[in-house]
Amino acid sequence: MTTFLIALLAFGQTPTPTETPSPTPMVIDTSTPAVTPTATATATATITPNDVGTVSVPSNLGASPSVSPSPSSTPIAIRAAGLGESDLGVSEEGAPVFRIDQAVITALARNPTVLDALQEIRRTKGVIIEIRAQALPQIGPSFTWGWTDPNLQQNGFGFTTFSGGSGGGGTPTPTPGPGIGGVKNLRSDIAYNVKVTGTQLIFNYSTFSSIRGTFFQRDSAYFALRNTVDQTIATVKTQFYQVIVNRELIVVQEDSVSLLESQLKDQQNRFEAGTVPRFNVLQAQVQLYNQIPQLIAAKNAYRISVLTLAKTLGLDYTQGPRVRLPLRVSGDLNYVPREIDLAAAIEEGKRARPFLKEQRANVLNAIAQVHVAIGSWLPNVNATGGGEWLSSEFNSSFGDVSKGWLTTVTGSWPIWDSGMAWGKIKQQRALLSEAEITYDDDVRQVELEIQTAASNLAQNRETVVATEKNLETAAEALRLAKARLDAGAGTQLDVLNAQVQQTTAQSTYLQALFGYIASLAEFDRATGAASTYSESFDGIAPRATKTKTYYTGSDVDARGRPKRPTGFEPVTTTTTSTGK
Repeated sequence: MTTFLIALLAFGQTPTPTETPSPTPMVIDTSTPAVTPTATATATATITPNDVGTVSVPSNLGASPSVSPSPSSTPIAIRAAGLGESDLGVSEEGAPVFRIDQAVITALARNPTVLDALQEIRRTKGVIIEIRAQALPQIGPSFTWGWTDPNLQQNGFGFTTFSGGSGGGGTPTPTPGPGIGGVKNLRSDIAYNVKVTGTQLIFNYSTFSSIRGTFFQRDSAYFALRNTVDQTIATVKTQFYQVIVNRELIVVQEDSVSLLESQLKDQQNRFEAGTVPRFNVLQAQVQLYNQIPQLIAAKNAYRISVLTLAKTLGLDYTQGPRVRLPLRVSGDLNYVPREIDLAAAIEEGKRARPFLKEQRANVLNAIAQVHVAIGSWLPNVNATGGGEWLSSEFNSSFGDVSKGWLTTVTGSWPIWDSGMAWGKIKQQRALLSEAEITYDDDVRQVELEIQTAASNLAQNRETVVATEKNLETAAEALRLAKARLDAGAGTQLDVLNAQVQQTTAQSTYLQALFGYIASLAEFDRATGAASTYSESFDGIAPRATKTKTYYTGSDVDARGRPKRPTGFEPVTTTTTSTGK
């Protein structure tokens, strides 16, 4: 009994004269209205493959594995799905609903980066056609027609002597003939010439090497497309689940604000009853008003994440009388642990990454360019042949034309060019060395990306396990703090601290789930396992890309040749010590 009285005096003392009860402060109601589940928009994104092709997505991309419990069965996820315009600060009415697989397919069909990569492939095909045409026959007609004024065709120096002068031995008198001062020129004033000729390259080593290089440029563009597709899939998955976690964080912040509001109301009632000082009311107010900006920030983060995802998917802004979000997402933050064999993952990443295959194509193209430069030393032979129709000199009628065949073979060989060809060769060999160095560095970059993704995956997996256990602990601590306060054995500060810890635990857990999913998407991208391909881009996948030419395992170099010992291989030594 004595202990109880002491506790009552300590925690329930009446207000002092300096703590005269003042009018009850008004509380700004920021609580979430009771959410009544309503039917969400039934519009579903449907993407029909167009003439640019399709890319199939793994069937398990949008699945909801049942291996491990996920927040889909928790009140947070359920309430997040039912948030309305008053909770989000913007309308979602009429917005199409996307699942993860629909979002990926939409991005592959409409993302500008993917579309640019497709156009780059078409451009390289045009380069192949252009360069190849230099080695193929080229046939075409040519025509010339000319007219010359008859006055320019007169003989101005000749005079006629047939004037019928006086008989006998008289001296003839020169008299101008027809025309101006001389004999009339009988040549036609119209001349024309028609040719149909064909040219054929007989030998040009540079042209043949250039044709070979264009095929490697095409392969490089194709692998760049595949690399872009992998990056787009990883980006869409990350942004998709960022939207989900931001939406659930709104619920966490709303719960925290609601609890603090109820705590403020409780302290006001106690203050009016004279059992707590006014300091408790002010402390509850400060805690509430510090929490409200976090709720506002959570809503804004959700809106921004939705707009960012819409831009990645290539969705346009929709004009309307009301501002609304362009899409909604439907999915869960599933935690499915995955065992990682790092050594096997690194080797698989080297063999499967389109990024490395693109660099291999660049190396092979650099080799072809070296041979193009070597062609400057070799001869160049061309042949020309065809028929010609030449008008008559005295008659412009087409029936009097002269016709026949002509053939010309030309050749050139730069015996001495003062080192110009050698300069070209040195430049291309240097560019080849740069390409090989870049390839070797890209191999190390792939190794780094895989190791980093695996490390982040392990960190987020451990964080998920740790925070999942902490959720129950934080909830139980808050319950005990409130019970102690109600019994008079605790303080308001204990309750507020427990509430902050619970909010932090919930937020950390959701962020850990998102971090694990994002790390998993990055790991799949780094290992080249982000998607499977079923190409139907009008034959966009070159046949050469599926050959051993683009094998990029650890046992080959930048050119695809078996690696040779470099003298820097690590040596493993084993030291055995025996105890005495």
